[in-house]
Parts: sequence; structure tokens; C-alpha cells
Amino acid sequence: MRTERLRIVRRAVHGVLLLDKPLGVSSNGALQQAKRLFRAEKAGHTGTLDPLATGLLPLCFGAATKFSQASLDADKAYRATLKLGITTSTADGEGEVLRERPVAVSREQVDAACRSFIGEIAQVPPMHSALKHEGRALYSLARVGIEVERAARPVTIHAIAIVEWRHDTLVIDVRCSKGTYIRTLAADLGEALGCGAHLAALRRTASGALSIADAHTLDSLAALDEDARDALLLPADTLLADWPEVRLDDDDAGRFLSGLRRRLEAGDAPCVRVYGPASQVSPGGRERCAFLGSGHIVARELIPTRLLSPLEVQGLLETPARP
Repeated sequence: MRTERLRIVRRAVHGVLLLDKPLGVSSNGALQQAKRLFRAEKAGHTGTLDPLATGLLPLCFGAATKFSQASLDADKAYRATLKLGITTSTADGEGEVLRERPVAVSREQVDAACRSFIGEIAQVPPMHSALKHEGRALYSLARVGIEVERAARPVTIHAIAIVEWRHDTLVIDVRCSKGTYIRTLAADLGEALGCGAHLAALRRTASGALSIADAHTLDSLAALDEDARDALLLPADTLLADWPEVRLDDDDAGRFLSGLRRRLEAGDAPCVRVYGPASQVSPGGRERCAFLGSGHIVARELIPTRLLSPLEVQGLLETPARP
């Protein structure tokens, strides 16, 4: 007997979901599962996590996808578990063991090694990464035994805190700039200690102001009905929460949405989030300011950067407001 596949009816969904990505699932795989659960027409994630990593993966639905770059550019925080004494070909537990060395380090040496990486450093991206070389991802070249030269890139390590250390296992919390490879940091720390190391486990705990404490698992989402899932969505402007706010009256809001510059009594700002006047929201009857998009201010002119359509503005207003 042939079983007919049920067709998912997609719908317009707008907002941000903080997902706790599980182990062994790719970022895109997790995104597609969440997209099916919400029956969303449009969705994207804001920064890849390796299948072997878990933790915070902000997902954008509908209008929120226009502002995903803000989360991509944000600083990140991770909890990393390093296995000392073993160097691998991929700088993580999946690679071939290249070298084993005895671990004979003191806490003072571990502290000093961690401190030596604080600040701006030059980091060579690993071959097992999604960076492109002549149109091909580096990991696809690495899988067939091809290694190419990679230029070192500047990244910033804001802080490294030692959470736990016992002989050959080191657990650290890292706050860093975008583009930092924690696998590479683990390998470099191991070399600084003279014993080598690889990344045994990784969990992203924050992206900008967004925290893993507010994230939801795929299993918990699947256990909810659609209304309860929708209530977990954050507004699109959550991604821009640390940007200065600009509010416009009704006339200026309409002109701004048309792409026109507006005069403001405000100083220069590279990034601002822009709102219109308060609007009535159903069914609760609460008043909320309509989020219009992002812009920047130069010489007292507000210049649009990313704009929402009128339908997207209304869709975001109808997204349940979180307390």
C-alpha cells in the first residue's frame, strides 16, 4: 500500500528563535528541522556550528533574515574542552592522531599560556573549515588529502577563563570576535604548553547579547503546539538590541520606509534601529512601536540601510511580544 507524503503548508513567520543545536547535527540540518516545525516560508541561521559542536544557534524567520548579519558580526562565547597531550590532523577528536606527548604542566603554566592569547592575535584558519579556495570549501580539499596555504587572519580573544583543569583535560570559557576558530586556539594552546592538544568538545554559550540560557531544543519545540512555538519567537530587532534607537513620527516613518533620508537632531552613528509611532496590536490590544529597519546617521541625516516592507512591519507587530 502506497503511503502519500503529507504536504507541509508553509506560512509567513517573522522573528528570531534561539536554538540549542544538538550534537551531531549540522547547522543547516537543525535549521531545516526548525523550519518544518514552524512551517516557515523563509528561514536562515546566523553562524555555522560544526556538527560536533552544540549550543546557541540563532535562527531568523521571515523579515528577521534581513538583519542576520548583525548576529554574524557579533562577538561569541564558547565553553571548550581540550584534550592535552594528543595532536590530531583536524585539531579535534575526529582527526587522525599525529603525535602524542606527555602532559607535565603546572597550573601556573596553564594560566600563563591562556593569558598569552588574550588580545588581537593572528590565527591561521584550519584546513577543515568552510572557507573557500578557488570556489571550493577547504574541508572538501582536506578530505582528498589536499592542503593549501592559508593566510593568517586577525581575530581578538577578549577573555579566557579556566573552568576546570585535571592533568590532560582543560575546560575553558572563551569570549572572542567573529571568525575565531576555537579548534585552532586549542591546538595553539597545546603547543604553547609544549604537550599539544586538540578540541574534544565545544559549546557556544552566547552570540552578542543572546544567551544559551534562553535557547530551546528541537525536542522541546516538537513537543509544543504551533501557538506555543510561535510564542517563543523573539522580535527581529532583538538582533539589534545593543544599537541606538531612533523613533520617527508617522510622516517621517512613511518616508523612511520609502528609502528617503530624514533630517535628525542627532550625532553620527554607524548603526541604528529605527521605529515608527506606536501601533495597536491584536488580540491583546497592546501598543507597540513598529520596527521599520536599520540605518546610519551622517551629518544629522538618517540614511536607510535595511528596510522592511509594510507587510513585514505588520507581520512583526503581530509576533507575540515577549515580556
